[in-house]
This record gives sequence, structure tokens and C-alpha cells, in this order.
Amino acid sequence: MVTLEELQRSTAEVGESVHRSTISRLLHKSGLYGRVARRKPVLKGIHKKSRLEFARSHVGDTANMWKKVLWSDETKIELFGLNAKRYVWRKPNTAHHPEHTIPTVKHGGGSIMLWGCFSSAGTGKLVRIEGKMDGAKYREILEENLMQSAKDLRLGRRFIFQQDNDPKHTARATKEWFGLKNVNVLKWPSQSPDLNPIENLWQDLKIAVHRRSPSNLTELHLFCQEEWTNLSISRCAKLVETYPKKTCSCNCSERGFYQNRLECSDGFGAGDWRNITDA
Repeated sequence: MVTLEELQRSTAEVGESVHRSTISRLLHKSGLYGRVARRKPVLKGIHKKSRLEFARSHVGDTANMWKKVLWSDETKIELFGLNAKRYVWRKPNTAHHPEHTIPTVKHGGGSIMLWGCFSSAGTGKLVRIEGKMDGAKYREILEENLMQSAKDLRLGRRFIFQQDNDPKHTARATKEWFGLKNVNVLKWPSQSPDLNPIENLWQDLKIAVHRRSPSNLTELHLFCQEEWTNLSISRCAKLVETYPKKTCSCNCSERGFYQNRLECSDGFGAGDWRNITDA
């Protein structure tokens, strides 16, 4: 990844000082444009295989099936702003190529940690996680918030719960809890946060919260609760509506991460989706 400033310095080093606008114009003629480098999970072969298996197993699912899913996740939100962005020069439809992305791993730094859920009918509960997030804490959150969220969103008894493969989510005690509550859990591929539409809502939430410039953790939590409630039902519905296209795009990708409509042979694309690790 090379920035415009680095290109300008390199021309000066060889004795040819070229203006930024000239470099930019030449790059545009070559089909290269400044874009924010996408952050995405580091994928091994086994991760790509499981992602493709997931996508292929759901290609034929109807939109109504996805409307029954209650999506969930945890996220960390910093008190002072979003993570820094980095711009790259790339051609159209190459946003997710490895050379244009910033590799990430889970569990970066943050000021508060939240658990939340949503469906096509809107947002469910949002909970601040106090102390260590272990299996017992996770089951406590589920006990107090999962069934109530499903009820509030009118998902019915046969709803499907989505979670990632964090060890506390897949622990024996947690599986037993799901069994006792008769909760159907969606089989999920590892290292696949970008397949979870809630990540788009996390990004929306962080942008909205930091526009209000919280000055302390109490305000940060308060603003998170208020802005989570303000996220529109239409936004939630749109994310779920486009999900079949997302799984199709992932199925078309040999690299194991979703591509946009021009890179997908059947014409479907990611639609409204953004790569979550920009969050």
C-alpha cells in the first residue's frame, strides 16, 4: 500500500519533484483512485473452506428464512473516536483484494464492551458488559436479554439465533442452555464477522455516538443506548433483505470473502454491505 505522499517523496528522491495534483491525475487515468484500506480478518485455508460451505448451504434460502434470524455480537467502543483509516490507490471492484486491505485480529482495544442483537424487525437489547466476559457472564446476558428480544421483535418460538464461534459461545454449558430453552442456533463459520450484518449496525452506532462527543464512559454508554434505539427498522430490514445476495457473493469467491456484483459471475453483489472491520 502506497500513499500519495509517499509517491511524491519518491519522485523527489530521484530528482524529479512532481506536484500532488499531477500524480493524482496520472493515477486516475490509470484507473486508480484513493480509497480507505479495508480491514478484514486473517483467513486460513480452513476458514475459507468453512465460509464457502456456509454460503453454499444457504444459497437457496428464502428471504423469509433470514427474517427469522436474531443476529448478535459483541463490540468494543472507544471513548475518543473511531480507529484511524488509511487510504490506498486501487482500481474499481478491488476493495477486498489482499493488497488493498489491512489485516486484523479479534479483540482490539476499547473503552466499553457491548452485546447487542437485531433482526429485520429492528434492534433488540443492547447490554454493557461489566467485568470479565466469560461463559457464565455470556449465559447471564442470554438469560436476561435473548428471549425478551425475540419476543419484542415478534420473531415467534421458531426463531434462529446467530452467534460467532467464540469459545464461551460454544462451551458445553452454553449449548446446554440453548437446549433447555429450545433455541435453534445457526451454524456459523469461524473468522467471519464480515458475514454478520450486525457489524454494519455497529459502524452506524459508533459514528452516531462519536458525533455527540461523549466526555466520559457514563455518557458513552448513555449515548450508545440512545443511538441504538434510534437505528431505524428500515435500516435493519434492508441489511437482512440483502443477505441472500451476500451469501451468493461469498459462494462465488474462491478467496473466501465476499465480492461486489461486478466480480460475481451471477450478477448478485454485496449491495448495501460494507466490510465490518472498518469499524
